[in-house]
Amino acid sequence: MSNASDLRVGLTAAFACSYLDDKEEQLIMLVDPEVHAKQHYPALMLIGFRRSGDQVYRPHCPECNGCESLRVNSQYFKLSKSQKRLVNKNKHFTTLISTTPKASYYPLYERYINQVHKEGVMYPASSEQFESFLACSWGDMLFIEVYDAEQLISVSVTDQLCTDSATDWSAFYCFYDPDYSEHSLGKYAVLQQLDLAKQKNITFLYLGYYIHNCQKMNYKNQFNPHQRFINQQWKSFD
Repeated sequence: MSNASDLRVGLTAAFACSYLDDKEEQLIMLVDPEVHAKQHYPALMLIGFRRSGDQVYRPHCPECNGCESLRVNSQYFKLSKSQKRLVNKNKHFTTLISTTPKASYYPLYERYINQVHKEGVMYPASSEQFESFLACSWGDMLFIEVYDAEQLISVSVTDQLCTDSATDWSAFYCFYDPDYSEHSLGKYAVLQQLDLAKQKNITFLYLGYYIHNCQKMNYKNQFNPHQRFINQQWKSFD
């Protein structure tokens, strides 16, 4: 067992920001995550860190603090009117939880990346990229699946953050069938995770980084009430 004092981090060189066109970003990276991450990841999430594959990082940009970790307490979350309409619209879908990945995931992921994110850094999709980005040798993951009858239409990769006193979830990544765009499956997947978290007495669902000036990242403040990590403390928003 390692102590928090054993943790070492490094700072990357600056590179073009993936979310804001006129900005550069730098990341603080955990050194040796395969040794330290499993034990310390829940505590690192509390101070704004997140994972990508096996790596654990936090934005550390000298001229920008636009990335704010956002989390929702599933026990207090309340559906908005539009969210209630979305849940009702999709009520014929079925949601299941798997503890192991399935062969059916990659074809869905490939269609999602190649049709929805043609301008992104993950295009074009490949099986190697899929494995390196989503897989985690030290983590404990759930795969929350949404089906339309027998057809898999959405998968949410959800990390479990377990400590002696509590378990939280982190919504790591979601990919879905582009043909179902009218069903807002990205938002629906978050609502399903929150509902399952409440049923299972999971306290917080972490939704990654909220970025006010980035359209694809600022939808996260629609899940209320929520908390955002600002100036090294969690602040509540209704």
